[in-house]
Amino acid sequence: MRSSRMNQDRAQATPELGVVIPCFDEEAVLPALFEELTRFAQALPGKVWFLLVNDGSRDRSAALLDAQCDRDPRFAALHFSRNFGHQTAVSAGLAHVRGDVVAVLDADLQDPPAVVLQMIAKWREGYDVVYGVRQNRKEGPLLRACYAAFYRVMRRVANVEIPLDAGDFSLMDRRVVDLVNAMPEHNRFVRGLRGWVGFRQTGLPYDRAARAAGEAKYGFRKLFRLALDGLVSFSSLPLRLAAWLGLFASVLGFVLMLWALVAAFVSETTPPGWASTAVIVLFFGGVQLLMLGVLGEYLGRIFDEVKGRPHFVVAHRRGWAATDAAAR
Repeated sequence: MRSSRMNQDRAQATPELGVVIPCFDEEAVLPALFEELTRFAQALPGKVWFLLVNDGSRDRSAALLDAQCDRDPRFAALHFSRNFGHQTAVSAGLAHVRGDVVAVLDADLQDPPAVVLQMIAKWREGYDVVYGVRQNRKEGPLLRACYAAFYRVMRRVANVEIPLDAGDFSLMDRRVVDLVNAMPEHNRFVRGLRGWVGFRQTGLPYDRAARAAGEAKYGFRKLFRLALDGLVSFSSLPLRLAAWLGLFASVLGFVLMLWALVAAFVSETTPPGWASTAVIVLFFGGVQLLMLGVLGEYLGRIFDEVKGRPHFVVAHRRGWAATDAAAR
């Protein structure tokens, strides 16, 4: 009954919307982004607050963001002291944004702001998280194949629900945002944290456009790192694989030992095959080093957590973000 009353309240509500947009070297696309966001704000019935997080940009992005904040009071900017990474920028935005509901989208306009209107409609139906499900991606075939493989592997091995083809583009209710902000881990995988929280979640299919301008900032190296963060943060499968490989190596070694002993007693000769022995030693030596690397990934993340350093450093704020910080 309480849930039904809450849904009725949402259906009649005009929520205050916060929009988090991480930016890194987006000088080329920012003018088009500001124009698109202004049109989007005019289509909204309620208030909207745009928070752009400058993740240590090296071009003129900081100056363009500050100028937009001075022109339009709905815009604010957080400027990091250096580049901390996309997921950290999203987390910083969630920690500082205003709004009853919060949307996350990228600055390159591949995630159309107009789709947020459809997400708000889903929120009014009672969903706490509405995530975009990407269709008709404009990336190259190799990159599309890597994305597809990543999401399907994560869905099978993760200990939380990871929707297929769903990135950070989403709309979250304020209570979900507060719970994500309360999670202390340094190696952030926002879409995994969003799934871990639970509540009512649904996907919204949309066509992912090509970049409006500029170059993609996520190369294969960063994408691999993001995939590794998600795998290690939300699955213990690599550790279980290490245990199974260790068991397999032990059993195989025991069988080979029995074979060597039987052959020595039956034929009274040492079994030949120094080359095969060297291959086996090198193979299992490589397996051991690989498993040490897996353990190192987990230990490295534990090391990051116990140091207790802040997730990011804000050099300065602009617009309403500076006002909010002064009022705290």
